[in-house]
Amino acid sequence: MERQAYLFVHFKEKDTPDGEQVYFAVSRDGFHWEAVNDSNPVLWAYYGKKGVRDFTIIRCRETKKIYIFATDLSISYGRHRQNPGFWEEISRNGSKCFSVWESDNLTDWSEQKLIKIGNDDLGCMWAPDIIYDKTQNDYVLHWSSSHKKDDYAKKRIYYCRTKDFTNYSEPALLYEKEDSGVIDSAIYEENGMYYLFVKSDANPANNLLLKSTQITGPYERIPAFDQSMAGLDGVHYEAPTAIRLADGRWCLFLDYYGVRGSGQGYVPFVADSLASGTFTRADGQFAFPYRFKHGTVLNISMDEYERIKAHSWQEES
Repeated sequence: MERQAYLFVHFKEKDTPDGEQVYFAVSRDGFHWEAVNDSNPVLWAYYGKKGVRDFTIIRCRETKKIYIFATDLSISYGRHRQNPGFWEEISRNGSKCFSVWESDNLTDWSEQKLIKIGNDDLGCMWAPDIIYDKTQNDYVLHWSSSHKKDDYAKKRIYYCRTKDFTNYSEPALLYEKEDSGVIDSAIYEENGMYYLFVKSDANPANNLLLKSTQITGPYERIPAFDQSMAGLDGVHYEAPTAIRLADGRWCLFLDYYGVRGSGQGYVPFVADSLASGTFTRADGQFAFPYRFKHGTVLNISMDEYERIKAHSWQEES
């Protein structure tokens, strides 16, 4: 079996517009991470809100093309922090598009595109994530949005389907929590079951893990994960993303935002399986060049790892 490496696509928490751009980091083992392009952006958002956050990255099985999807949003460029109600305003009236890049080789990327997925009933399109559905041979793109039916009061998880990353089905509801909003969905398959991570706004204000026999649900909570998160200041952790390590264990990264500035970023938790729901914090086993913000990890080959490290990214910016 060919040895695998990892690519982490993320942004940085900064008060300047260069933070909300596309950053890469790579790892040979999933534990020890290296900066790419001297910790500078590898791709820039020049269209839409001129900033991007909350990435997902996926490799198309049929064409082998790689796609990056991101929230079309810049807090710093738009100077939103000057408005005390900026998060609510964005939730209602933010972008109905995702920013998208595509590549054949992970180093040469297309120009940024804005793809409109949402309809006029939805609020801002937050935190896209994509999973391949082997039962229908297509891809499920899911995200969080509020909806005008309840005056944009809470966020739910919506999804659409695509086979070619050009044509998309109409948005449909994937998951709704009755007693609070939910954001930051991430779905993984393990032994024929599907596992959904989400961040719950309340009851509890923490990350949740749910399971289903189908990607689009229905989903049920895993109590053991609630117990794993019980001692955590869950309100300040969000953006769950997970990888399968070479030894078969899972690493869940949760984005900590309980402080201002560069102290924010991902914290690792490790489990023997998703089915167990039992995750243990593992800061000491991982090393990061800086704190990564909301993103996703792609498995890559060692040749791709070396190519990304050797590439002259300055030309891209």
